[in-house]
Amino acid sequence: MASRFLLLLAVFASSASAQSSGVQERADRFLSLVNASYQALYTVSSEAQWLASTDVSPAHNAAAETAGKAAAAFNGNPAIINEAKELLTHRAELKELTWRQLDQVMRNATEGPMTNPKLVADRIAAETAQASTLNSFEFKLHGKPITVNQIDHLLDSSTDLAERQAVWEASKESGKALKEGLIKLRGLRNGVAQEMGYHDYFAFQVAGYGMTTDEMVALNDEFMRLLRPLYLQLHTWVKYKLAEKYHRPVPKLIPAHWINNRWSQAWTGVVEAADLDEYFKGRSAEFIIKSAEQFYTGIGFAPLPATFWTKSDLYPVPPGSTRKKNTHASCWHVDLSTDIRSLQSIEPNPHWFSTAHHELGHGYYFMSYTRPEVPPLLRTGANPAFHEGFGELIAIAASQVPYLKSLGVLPADFKPDETAFLLNNSLSKGVPFMYWSSGVMTHWEADVYGKNLPSDQWNARWWQYAREFQGIQPPTKRGEEYCDPATKTHINDNPAYYYSYAIAEVFKHQLHDYIAKNVLHQPPQSCNYANNKEVGDFIRKIMVKGATEDWRKVLKEATGEDLSTRAMLEYYQPLMGWLQEQNKGRQVGWE
Repeated sequence: MASRFLLLLAVFASSASAQSSGVQERADRFLSLVNASYQALYTVSSEAQWLASTDVSPAHNAAAETAGKAAAAFNGNPAIINEAKELLTHRAELKELTWRQLDQVMRNATEGPMTNPKLVADRIAAETAQASTLNSFEFKLHGKPITVNQIDHLLDSSTDLAERQAVWEASKESGKALKEGLIKLRGLRNGVAQEMGYHDYFAFQVAGYGMTTDEMVALNDEFMRLLRPLYLQLHTWVKYKLAEKYHRPVPKLIPAHWINNRWSQAWTGVVEAADLDEYFKGRSAEFIIKSAEQFYTGIGFAPLPATFWTKSDLYPVPPGSTRKKNTHASCWHVDLSTDIRSLQSIEPNPHWFSTAHHELGHGYYFMSYTRPEVPPLLRTGANPAFHEGFGELIAIAASQVPYLKSLGVLPADFKPDETAFLLNNSLSKGVPFMYWSSGVMTHWEADVYGKNLPSDQWNARWWQYAREFQGIQPPTKRGEEYCDPATKTHINDNPAYYYSYAIAEVFKHQLHDYIAKNVLHQPPQSCNYANNKEVGDFIRKIMVKGATEDWRKVLKEATGEDLSTRAMLEYYQPLMGWLQEQNKGRQVGWE
């Protein structure tokens, strides 16, 4: 690798001085070498990070840090930055595929610009330390260790509010351990962005959408404005339902420990008629992941690579094991080629059934754009939301009653309460999530990175936004000794990103609406993708492009419309009349 790197520098020098070479030829020569080295170093770094995430140890942490430094030394090398920058001054003379790769070269460089080696080294060390703290944290309840899955099970099942509060508070303990590292990382992340001319790290990330911070925040505010009448009706119905369940007066703001989800981002378990837990009893964890693969092969995709099954880490760490691993589900494109893996902790229940379908959405996106026409630099989504959106598209497809019947999860004679299933879908997968991601998460990170919010105000601001946007409040006062936002994985390891999940929700509904109406000719609220190759063809045509085209163009060509909440609002529209009837005489909202 070192000799290739030195050769690369020599080629840069000669190409820059060769006046007779055309700019396209010069760019082609440059990118040929960059792609090869980028892919090789990406593979080494991903493999090291995989080990550090699946088997947390000082040795694996050190290896991940070393690999990260090697990748940064290449991606952020001043010679590469200067050559890419120079070539981009001739953007009009270059093919679109070429300048898109050069833009990605500059984005890669911004993550670790070696124009300031100490800054980059400090950031890599801090990122490694934060990941180790996150991945190895041991949660405890009443002084005894408890796993994340056990926390979730208790929140799903307990009706004892004292127990629920204790479990919820236990789930937030990791934030205290992560806060100091996050404070340090805020400065380092902003530092690398500023080194490359961005105002801050949030501004750098949203630039990947071709947007400014103000534009991204405004887009997410618009999502919430349009969905607000529905959200207020849902919030009102849920708090009355939960007050009845827990035998408490109806509150204005919903206490966070009343919600099954640790961050109140999804409101599951509220609609009894749509509870599918019993239908997964007796199933195996292997059934969950194999069903997810079967979904994709049924609509015409190839089976997962054989190495997926030998290299992935799909199930919980066995009881008694000392191994620690990251408990946040993810899918990895380790070599930007055929080595695709997933990190999960699958158990046989509806949550993991949905999650497995989502994670394989990433895997099949990887597989689709891994082809010679898409260079390694562009083997990613058209934007980050596309990756999340495809995962969520398949998750919503997997929640449809006709699909669950075809899979044998639900009996053939099962007669669903259609309102209940749509209500459950709106609560567990759609609408409250938008106010968490577009509202709390996006605004908080924009403040932290873009406005340099003082760290002694972080938790207060977090809960201010939870009250304002979600109508949620903590069960007790949460002082600044806590850092409740840091308990969310991607605040630590994939920062300034959660607006992508909100965009993904909007995007998935647009794709689902198109598929249901124009391919399946079935209602979006009750349709079945299973074994329909035309559905697979529609999805694949978008996936194969990777990042070779502008995301707006890709969306418009696929669905005929720009990014819009129209499909999402139409999907849940049948609920509005029912909710308004249920909420008659109640104070709607919390203001």
